[in-house]
Amino acid sequence: MTKPARDELSQTLQDLRVDAGLSQTDAAHRAGVSQATISRFETGKQMPTEPEIERLCQIYSAPARTRRGLVSLARTIRQGTSKARTVLQRHDAPRLQARIALIERASARIRGLQTSIIWGLLQTHDYASGIAARSFTGEDAEQFVVKRMERRQALDSDRQFTVVQTEGSLRWHIGSPTVMADQMDQLISDSRRTNMRLGVIPWTRPVHGAILHGFQIFDSRAVMVGTEAATALITDPPDVRHYEQRFAQYEALAVYDDEARAVFKRIADEYRALDEL
Repeated sequence: MTKPARDELSQTLQDLRVDAGLSQTDAAHRAGVSQATISRFETGKQMPTEPEIERLCQIYSAPARTRRGLVSLARTIRQGTSKARTVLQRHDAPRLQARIALIERASARIRGLQTSIIWGLLQTHDYASGIAARSFTGEDAEQFVVKRMERRQALDSDRQFTVVQTEGSLRWHIGSPTVMADQMDQLISDSRRTNMRLGVIPWTRPVHGAILHGFQIFDSRAVMVGTEAATALITDPPDVRHYEQRFAQYEALAVYDDEARAVFKRIADEYRALDEL
């Protein structure tokens, strides 16, 4: 298996420090923070603020372009809420997809839970078109699908993915039986990627309590939650830890590998049987 990538922000901060010939202790002393804080910045466990990035770039004599890029990246990850209605009215669906792609590129480890639809990076073109048709028309819908398909390129990187789908999400019938059967085939294929741990919680699995919504976790620094009204990015460390704990519980309920593929195949066969009626 390919060695996991370090996320862009933390890796760049470490590279800049090393290139400047400074230890973490030296950098911490000059920045007025603890050595542990510098370590958390460089391992992706803590998101530095924009002033902290500015200060570290100054200490490391980083080029202005690099500094601007890191500040912009941090701002994107920290950005709070983008209202779906505003996106629709301003024809900003492609920009929202592009922003999510930027966050994905900046992350080394991505975890996702989906309870109602197929996780975005795993969607086929036709499935994504069915999703887009609910909220967008014409060129807006086309651009939504284009940007979503472009995001699938992240699967070919050395990022590590853990995705959990509920069986109910696989049975939310988008488009047609053919679309859904092909989507199940795609899940089977993607489940064999060496950087992908794809699981499904079967409907036969007893659980205690409801899963209220799906979410994605980027490293241990940000959580993205999509609702009917908004797409929110949560970066408050206690909240991120809460979602990590919840994800671990849901992850433990799922089946993986051949067991998961058996579920996908069974559902694909059922969709194809519908298509023959």
